[in-house]
Amino acid sequence: MKYGLCKFFAYQHKTQTMSKQVERHDISDELYIYLQDNSERWYARIKVAGKWRSKATKQKDKEKAIAMAYRLQMEYQFMADRNLLVSSKRFRDVAENVISNMQTALDNGTGAVNYKIYIQVLRKYHIPFFDRTYITSIDSEKLRDFDKWRIEQFDRVPAKSTLLNHNAAMQLVFKEAVENKWMLAAQVPSLSTKGIESQRRAHFSPEEYDKVFDAVLALEQNSRKEKTRQIRELLLDYMEFAVNTGIRPGTEMESLTWGDIHIDTNEHNIIFYITVTKGKTVKHTGTREVVCRDEIFSSIQTLRERFPNRKRTDKLFRLADGSETKELGKAFDKALTEIGLKSSPHGVRTLYSLRHTYITWQLTSGNVSMEVLAKQCGTSIAMIEQHYSHMTPKMYSKELSGVDLGKSRPGLKPKRTLGSKQNQARLSKLFKDWQVSYKQRGCI
Repeated sequence: MKYGLCKFFAYQHKTQTMSKQVERHDISDELYIYLQDNSERWYARIKVAGKWRSKATKQKDKEKAIAMAYRLQMEYQFMADRNLLVSSKRFRDVAENVISNMQTALDNGTGAVNYKIYIQVLRKYHIPFFDRTYITSIDSEKLRDFDKWRIEQFDRVPAKSTLLNHNAAMQLVFKEAVENKWMLAAQVPSLSTKGIESQRRAHFSPEEYDKVFDAVLALEQNSRKEKTRQIRELLLDYMEFAVNTGIRPGTEMESLTWGDIHIDTNEHNIIFYITVTKGKTVKHTGTREVVCRDEIFSSIQTLRERFPNRKRTDKLFRLADGSETKELGKAFDKALTEIGLKSSPHGVRTLYSLRHTYITWQLTSGNVSMEVLAKQCGTSIAMIEQHYSHMTPKMYSKELSGVDLGKSRPGLKPKRTLGSKQNQARLSKLFKDWQVSYKQRGCI
């Protein structure tokens, strides 16, 4: 999340300190109203069936709040007399129960595809906000406060599809509370789905990508610290892989090993592909083979030279000193900001925009059908149609291609060359070297 841990802990501290009681008015031994320093509205504290319960009166006026407190006391007593009163739980406790149940289902292979998303949503948004709030105290007003807070975290109005996932996770929490008699079904508030409709994905034009690449290259050359230089050096190769394969930046990319890279030949054709074994959809769809554009060959060769003693189990994207890093996204953002390409008409650009760029370029080329592209990228045709169908009025079905040593084909020029002359003989020798290496050490 863009605000980082510092922002998160600052918010946690704020929520812990802003619930201080600043004024209290006793009505009877079993009823009083009070104000907190985070709200102008009075709360009622009611003792019924031997337990104290809090409920918002939603009133700013003291006399109106007292009248509402009496009404709430009557409602609680009515429910207690008919055995309808529930012993409420804090939101965090109920949500943790739900997360535990979903994780168990995932571990057993019986969990729904979206369970991972729901777990992330509850931990990132709902639990930090609602935390120790009683589940029965979450009403429309509290949900509106949450909506405002969530927009601040996103720095925009969330998409409708995002809200649907958030609401589905929240409904699971309410369902858990109802089933365990921690709240009544009638107490479950309605959830809003008024988000922005799905938009086109932020990507780069070929010219913009060239500018970004040059900006990162300039940063690398002007690095003051060796560690920083290595991060920016690795970022260049990471970018080339993402924009020329469509592999998802993050878990998919960072889990790749040298043993996941394969080459095959068919007469003049060189088929170069990568096996994706970890990531967003692998658990449910299985591993997939990603065919690579020939533009990444120079980056492959650069990585081979950087790690002459590589093993097939070694991670592909490591710094020159052999360590891993989580700073690639930060370095990428710095380059984008410096050249004014962080923002786009379709949203803020991040490393993930390189995947969107790959899909966009493939569609506009007219060489790949949506069906083939969906399989290549580990997504659905519906998702591509939803976000990218505007790119071309008609799709033509052609195979994703590797390098054809007998023919030349148009495409973006590789950012780093393999030598002064990239002719057929040099490419042939290079691929033979890679094949020999593959047979000897199990990786190219």
